[in-house]
Amino acid sequence: MTRTWRALTALLAGLALTLLAAVPAAAHTGKLKLTVAGDGADGVTVQAVYADGHRLDKLVRLTLTATGPDGQRVGPRQLEPAAEGQGFYASGPLLSPGRWRVTVTAPAPHAGEASAQVQARVAQSPPVPAPVAVTAPAPRAAHGDGGSTWWWPLGLAVLVLAAAAVAVPMLVTRRRRPEAG
Repeated sequence: MTRTWRALTALLAGLALTLLAAVPAAAHTGKLKLTVAGDGADGVTVQAVYADGHRLDKLVRLTLTATGPDGQRVGPRQLEPAAEGQGFYASGPLLSPGRWRVTVTAPAPHAGEASAQVQARVAQSPPVPAPVAVTAPAPRAAHGDGGSTWWWPLGLAVLVLAAAAVAVPMLVTRRRRPEAG
């Protein structure tokens, strides 16, 4: 009877721990904290986390609007999840060069809004490598310079030794004849 009570107590304790562990995951019903920044070229990146600092664990529809130089306007445009990881979003090429006021919003139930000044620049391409001068090697003497042909005799010797290592045991076992008793 004591074993039954112990097993039942352990089962209830395990069930209680399982239910309590699931509570923090369900607690993310509040606002999002959004961090808006330029991507170094003509796009925008956003990092979204829950207000309590936990990582975003679901896809959220973020919307971007921007006002730029000379009153130019972009958006509203939905941001796509980025390859950098969970909670990261990117606009891709979107802004013309200049200073932009970018606002990103998230809808309910995880409402959030953030704004930032972003300096858009023309995307830079890596510099083209300088051409390298190619010179032909000097002609080698036909004999005795020890150039790139030194390994031919060594390779031939290894092949001969390998063939001998296979052939000699075959010949020795073939010549032996079972002795008649």
